[in-house]
Amino acid sequence: MTERNDQDSEKKTLSLSSKGKQQLRQGGDANQVRQSFSHGRSKAVTVEVKRKRTVEKVVAGAARTGAKTLSDEERESRLRALRVAKAAEETRAQQASEQQAEAAAEAAAAAAAPVAAPAPAPRAPLDAAARRKLEEEERKEIEQEEAQRRQRETQRLSELEAERKREQEARNRASEDRRPTGAASDAGTDSPRTTTTTDADGEFRRPVVGARARDDDDEGSRRGGTPGRGAPKGPAKAAPTRGRNDNRRDRSKLTVSEALSTGDGDSVRTRSLAAFRRAREKERRKESSANREKIVREVQIPDTITVQELANRMAERAGEVIKTLMRSGIMATINQSIDADTAELIVTEFGHTPKRVSESDVELVLDTGKDAAEDMLPRPPVVTIMGHVDHGKTSLLDALRSTDVAAREAGGITQHIGAYQIQLESGSRITFIDTPGHAAFTSMRARGANVTDIVVLVVAANDSVMPQTVEAIAHAKAAGVPMIVAVNKIDLPGADKNRVLTDLLQYGIVTEEMGGDVLAVPVSAKTKQGLDKLEEAILLQSEILELRANPNRLAEGSVIEAKLERGRGSVATVLIERGTLKVGDSFVVGAEFGRARALLNDRAEQIREAGPGFPVEVVGLNGTPQAGDRLVVVEDESEARRIAEYRQAKVREQAATASARGSLEQMFNAIREGEAKNFPVVIKGDVQGSIEAINASLQKLTEDNKEVRVQVLHSGVGAITESDITLAAASKAMVIGFNVRANPQAREMAKRDGVEIRYYSIIYNVIDEVKAALSGMLSPEVTEEFIGYASIRQVFNITKVGKVAGCMITEGVVKRGAGCRLLRDNVVIHEGTLKTLKRFKDEVREVREGFECGMAFENYDDIREGDVVECFEIKETARVL
Repeated sequence: MTERNDQDSEKKTLSLSSKGKQQLRQGGDANQVRQSFSHGRSKAVTVEVKRKRTVEKVVAGAARTGAKTLSDEERESRLRALRVAKAAEETRAQQASEQQAEAAAEAAAAAAAPVAAPAPAPRAPLDAAARRKLEEEERKEIEQEEAQRRQRETQRLSELEAERKREQEARNRASEDRRPTGAASDAGTDSPRTTTTTDADGEFRRPVVGARARDDDDEGSRRGGTPGRGAPKGPAKAAPTRGRNDNRRDRSKLTVSEALSTGDGDSVRTRSLAAFRRAREKERRKESSANREKIVREVQIPDTITVQELANRMAERAGEVIKTLMRSGIMATINQSIDADTAELIVTEFGHTPKRVSESDVELVLDTGKDAAEDMLPRPPVVTIMGHVDHGKTSLLDALRSTDVAAREAGGITQHIGAYQIQLESGSRITFIDTPGHAAFTSMRARGANVTDIVVLVVAANDSVMPQTVEAIAHAKAAGVPMIVAVNKIDLPGADKNRVLTDLLQYGIVTEEMGGDVLAVPVSAKTKQGLDKLEEAILLQSEILELRANPNRLAEGSVIEAKLERGRGSVATVLIERGTLKVGDSFVVGAEFGRARALLNDRAEQIREAGPGFPVEVVGLNGTPQAGDRLVVVEDESEARRIAEYRQAKVREQAATASARGSLEQMFNAIREGEAKNFPVVIKGDVQGSIEAINASLQKLTEDNKEVRVQVLHSGVGAITESDITLAAASKAMVIGFNVRANPQAREMAKRDGVEIRYYSIIYNVIDEVKAALSGMLSPEVTEEFIGYASIRQVFNITKVGKVAGCMITEGVVKRGAGCRLLRDNVVIHEGTLKTLKRFKDEVREVREGFECGMAFENYDDIREGDVVECFEIKETARVL
């Protein structure tokens, strides 16, 4: 093997070409080569051969970092640094274990707390003995970890020492085997060598690959690879060379990270105490979750539910729910909603029990069923006073209450529905509901009849039965409640009770005097005549009805009236039908909810509770409800809020549907009948009932007219605000304030934007003025009026004028500018206006019967003798609703 390598070395000599390349020349000295130059010049160059040490781990790490092979002094310094780092690490570990012993136990106990919501019940706190035992176990585990780390470091130091010894032995063997032939003497070794060339002055020229390069070529040839590239896997990495600027002093420095690095170049990282505790706690949680039995839950599934909410109800991780959905082909994020069918499949897959619920199920708590017969107790009767306008309903109630309510009503008429309670000398109580008698308050009367037990029909003895009397009878019959007739104003001259009773027979009201079962009592609100008999009749009728209710339950009632007051917010007058309403109760009323902050009786006195049959004002609503809504007390305010939100959503949905349907119908109607003229208004009132009555009255004005209509943009309870003016300005609407006023800011804005605000306190005036405004929007009625005939006797053709007819007025009068028709054989062949009307040479305004004149038509010349001209005038007449 040595001889073959020697022959190869003799064949491949180092020499330099004319361009300065180095090569081996045959016959040259082993330690010197000849460098050839141009023009036959040459120069002897000394060749230095250096052996590259091969250490398995240390050299590999040094090759990656670009460092040279360590010398003995450098290796000794690295070993000393390793020993120093080892001692420092032991000192730090010992101090950390002593200072953090107690903190380790507390941190481990704190980290053991579960993170997820459905985690098992918390463990009981450890006593002192158990805590000491746990600390001792952790201390032992930490000491074992430290001992293992020290053992690994000691083993690594031993390996480094053994490696140093093997390298020293290899160096000694190499020095003994080295021959003076230079590069060829080491051809049989596996150690790679790097050959550098220097000139006579010792200047560095170029590195040359020596015997190792030849070995690589031979090895590549033997393995079937490319010569000069070694093994087929890749080229062999040459050892880094050192230039003249390399600093040997910097390469001999050793840092702690380099000293602690492994043979692969990675640092030795010891496990921190916190990481060790986290790993232990993770294993404990895994063991506890594996040993814990799965809890099967009943999961309520609404129509739509978000992924997060579904995961919370199942007490599962949201990520697991999303993965299950993805496996089912549904890509959903944590905030997206899924339908009930998909949610049911997911719940079943997780092993829980699904329960389908609907959004309307929130109202199931309001259905409390009927009360038991043994819980029923007597309650006061609810009496509604109804009748025609100005028949004395409120005056009769004032006489019963000994108050003066009528004096406070605007115009002497009742425009609000009120509820009052009186106590008789016998101790019995009667609740009265006073309803308006005007035609606009039909809904109020209907509402009063629906919540009442007895209807008192007030009929004036001097007026007898009137239109609203008939309407009140219809409401009472529709409600199915008994009726008592009070013939009022019996003290006036001309009062006739028998006439009233006879007129009532036409509408099916048969009194006892006429052989029926309806009580009729003659009374006088002014002289208080017959009031005691009326009270007796009411109590008798209530005994027959056996009115009872359960006061020991959650209250229910009906809203008689609702309004918005400054300082108190929304206030509702409620008639309690069963149960007892107390201060602090949470309730839901229509689409609103609230909590009873205060209760006031009909005399504005605060009370603590109100039982069945009692009218009460409730303060504490979050919004103004509609008159007629049901008030139901629930367990807590959150439940009332959920029910109110559901109802508000339904109201918005219905309004959107109705708006879309109405818009479509309006569009088709406008196409068929022409665009209708709108009269936009914004209505603000003091109470909900008045607004309702005004809305109904205004809509009724244009029921039979398709040309104009009232458009109520907005209606609400309370003062006129800036938002109302903004809406009116945008729609060019008029603002109607009924018993309310605009605030200063709204007045200033209305003045600036030119918005008209009109204030009213009587509903008659509202209807009359709006009716007049609508009448002004109607197009006038056009009529045609005949004024005269003229017969054409001769036709003249005048230059620059055209044909002129010479006519005789045979009937009536002909006026210039009037409409005319040209008749030929009694057939209209032209209709237009007269361009000129002359008498001789003068232009005249009109020509009467029996006179001759000249006529010319506007833009028409086809006139003949014998034609007849018919003259007429167009008149416009204003229309009214």
